[in-house]
Amino acid sequence: MFDAEEFIRFVRGLYGQPHAPIALHAPVMGEREKALVGQAIDSTFVSSVGAYVTAFEECVAAFVGVRHAVATVSGTAALHVALRVAGVRPGDLVLTQALTFVATCNAIHYCGAQPVFVDVEEATLGMDPDALRAWLDDHAVVRAGACVERETGRPIRACVPMHTLGHPARIGAIADVCGRWGLVLVEDAAESLGSYRDGRHTGTFGTLGILSFNGNKVVTTGGGGMILTDDGALARRARHLTTTAKRPHAWAFDHDEVGYNYRLPNLNAALGVAQMERLPRLLSSKREVASAYQAAAARHGWTFVREPAGTTSNYWLNALRLPDACARDAFLQATNDAGVMTRPLWTPMHRLPMYAHCRRGPLAVTEALADTVVNVPSSALPGSVG
Repeated sequence: MFDAEEFIRFVRGLYGQPHAPIALHAPVMGEREKALVGQAIDSTFVSSVGAYVTAFEECVAAFVGVRHAVATVSGTAALHVALRVAGVRPGDLVLTQALTFVATCNAIHYCGAQPVFVDVEEATLGMDPDALRAWLDDHAVVRAGACVERETGRPIRACVPMHTLGHPARIGAIADVCGRWGLVLVEDAAESLGSYRDGRHTGTFGTLGILSFNGNKVVTTGGGGMILTDDGALARRARHLTTTAKRPHAWAFDHDEVGYNYRLPNLNAALGVAQMERLPRLLSSKREVASAYQAAAARHGWTFVREPAGTTSNYWLNALRLPDACARDAFLQATNDAGVMTRPLWTPMHRLPMYAHCRRGPLAVTEALADTVVNVPSSALPGSVG
């Protein structure tokens, strides 16, 4: 049986907190963040127009290695618009994974499309390219140059894998499958800022990718997201849609289609610029935390979820795998009662009432991981970031 008391002692020692509550993932902020937000306030540009929005987009694009980045109010908004500009339409099918945060499926639903769930793999926690290939082989056909469901003729437009907990999926293999079937690849890299596969940043393998800067992410803007792409035309359309589809003009309010009020405010972007300056130190500290967990797991016989081979993970949320659902629930109860925050993975999407009717392949790995994996405190170490 997993010894929760032993784990609690380890975590309290790791963070130097013998009694105070320990968060799952606390943001790191300081004087630099206060200074830049103050400058944004002084500029009077506090909403969706301002120098910090542009600066934040530019520093994120440079860090991940794409030509264009478009800031949004949330990762969900970023994914919604990325799917829109990727051509996802009402009635389409979009392949994704059931082991994800609900925002992935919500963004698909906002487009009037329906998610199709394929399994994940144990090594990455992300979409299994073999399961993706198998579902397409069994259910899809290419007609008139377009991928459609064999039985109904419904378009299968896109594929949205998610890099779970910051661990890169086998995105190259997924991209190969998408290329064979003519699917647009849109990466949900919401959790994986600072993660790489084969030296290439997540969110840059597909036609589009997205990031999240929610309060619990490695870098936070309080709430925020980013659309990533190398395609200038897609970036311009995304920027247009996220700015209420307003045509540029000095004073006139002319809108040429239904758009969204999704642009990131300058105040939040100022916070993001300061946070991006901290990112290398944040990533270094989080790898130090992951190494400590890995060493403790070796000593105590815990099963620690490690970065997949060929990748560098940001270790956004560290994770342990417990023997079964009963052990998981007992662990969650004991740790949270002791003021050490832990949590399970998300309820798989096919178990939620609004997505229970959706098409799906076999999901044995998804269900096994959801029943046994727990997230454990993963904040940067105190004093390590400045």
